[in-house]
Amino acid sequence: MLVQFMVEEHGVSQRQACKTLSVPRSTFQYQPKPKNDMPVIQALEELVAKHPAIGFWQSHYRLRRKGHPWNHKKVYLIYSAIGLNIRRRHKKRLPARTKQALYRPESINQVWSVDFMSDSLWSGRHFRLLNILDDYNREMLAMEVDFSLPAQRVIRVLEFLELVRGLPKMIRVDNGPEFISRLLDHWCREKGIEMVFIQPGKPMQNGYVERCNGSVRKELLSSNVFNSLDEVREKAMEWMEDYNRERPHEALGYRTPVDLLEELT
Repeated sequence: MLVQFMVEEHGVSQRQACKTLSVPRSTFQYQPKPKNDMPVIQALEELVAKHPAIGFWQSHYRLRRKGHPWNHKKVYLIYSAIGLNIRRRHKKRLPARTKQALYRPESINQVWSVDFMSDSLWSGRHFRLLNILDDYNREMLAMEVDFSLPAQRVIRVLEFLELVRGLPKMIRVDNGPEFISRLLDHWCREKGIEMVFIQPGKPMQNGYVERCNGSVRKELLSSNVFNSLDEVREKAMEWMEDYNRERPHEALGYRTPVDLLEELT
């Protein structure tokens, strides 16, 4: 720059050099400030981590409500630069699940385990199977079969069991959408039932019904070809009758679930 040259090479004062060249002293003395966008980046990343489904304008207004002074142009520039304007696939967040030891009940109707299985008909259409087990005597209480088993259907099965068996103090379930629905949670609260969720990816925290599911898979689903839901239901009822009344269980001292139940009554 000529002003700098005159000052360094000819010993002219900065003021005189700027006047001679008609350069404002403020322009000559200006020192560029390095940009520090980290506060904006951190604020955006924290916001999106907490609310992964919101877009740019929601992010901008939330930042303004928190007192940040950045205008929407600056926020959007950074929002785009770090890739937040690309549609994000986010996982549904679940409430924190604590490790649950496999509780050993001391009587019937203390703990029921509930779980789903899936298979398909010969046509290729998938169906689901809802299994409900009393953990104490390993009795299979219900095997509900249909193409879809939403939370309302789960409640209907539980209401039927309430009439013929009573209800448990605790139900152990996984994190399936049927079990985390508000409808089922509200129903359990009304009935005074505690719902215990296993940790995601830890099926053995629901070990009793998982062990039973293995037998269902091997002896029922993998051993038969089904053409209709009616066939599945018929075979499931036959399997459940045999499992509860005829099969001796090593864990029960080689008694059947019904044998143990009759001893208690």
